[in-house]
Amino acid sequence: MRTLKAISLLSCISLSAMLATSSWADTYPERPISTIISFGAGGNTDVGARILFPAVERELGVPLNIINRPGGGGWVGWTQLLNASNDGYTLGYINTPNLITGYMDPQYSRNIDLDDFELIANHVTDYGVISINKDETRFSNIEELVSYAQSNMLTASTTGANGDDHIAMLKMNHHYNTQFVPVHTTGTAEQRAAILGGHVDVNFSNVGDTNIAHRNGDLKIIAVMAPERSEFIPDVPTLEELGYSGVISWSARGIAAPKGIDPVQLEQLQEAFVKGMQDPEHLAKMEEMGLMVDIRTGDAYREMLEEEEQGVRSLENLLGW
Repeated sequence: MRTLKAISLLSCISLSAMLATSSWADTYPERPISTIISFGAGGNTDVGARILFPAVERELGVPLNIINRPGGGGWVGWTQLLNASNDGYTLGYINTPNLITGYMDPQYSRNIDLDDFELIANHVTDYGVISINKDETRFSNIEELVSYAQSNMLTASTTGANGDDHIAMLKMNHHYNTQFVPVHTTGTAEQRAAILGGHVDVNFSNVGDTNIAHRNGDLKIIAVMAPERSEFIPDVPTLEELGYSGVISWSARGIAAPKGIDPVQLEQLQEAFVKGMQDPEHLAKMEEMGLMVDIRTGDAYREMLEEEEQGVRSLENLLGW
């Protein structure tokens, strides 16, 4: 009899817990959701998020509040995301390769990997470019730049150590004996200001943050580090077609939550973000900004990031690990 009573009691407790969980999930979200962006305001990730979020907010029914936490190549913000509650009210953009190089670099001894995040959806894949100041007189194209940099040290801005810009620069130095010296910034807004103001010699960045300045004549993109020309700047050749192979560069930006978020909440977030990314107004504005929307969820997103991990491992010697 005692056993039957115990089983009955446990069943009631289990049923109550299930009902409570179901009720909690049914009401989610019921307050604003904070979204950490690990780079400065006005940069590519920040701009893309601000274009996307109105459409996602319509799906979720609550505001998405952006919190910019630049610094440490993105790791100020990602550390905050990792330490946040997994209650579904703190999300964050994860940027690769910066995220991956940050936890694989042995000097930091970070016991972190992809399993410490719940992946929601990739938003943007943005290929790299090399640009120069519009008033630059020492070189005007990639051939002249490489020739000059083989004999002279040149400063080049990046969005952080071991990020896509920095890795592209190291590849150029390795393959073509150039002497680019990195100047790391806190994000694309600061990076763009550095080249526009003539504070650095060269800018290694991405299509998304330079294509408008290029089209307006404020700076000059001289090469795209992609398999093919960008639809946003079709006048600019790729490094490959100019005879400089082996240097492909991109940054992927997606949304993730801390590990352990409720699966029902995760599914709701994935549906809301995908619908938001497919919104015609969002797509039109992203095209206007030169940001390539690349929606991936579930296994496809995971596989994309795992492939990037393998790519970083192949660069360990180049990165000095």
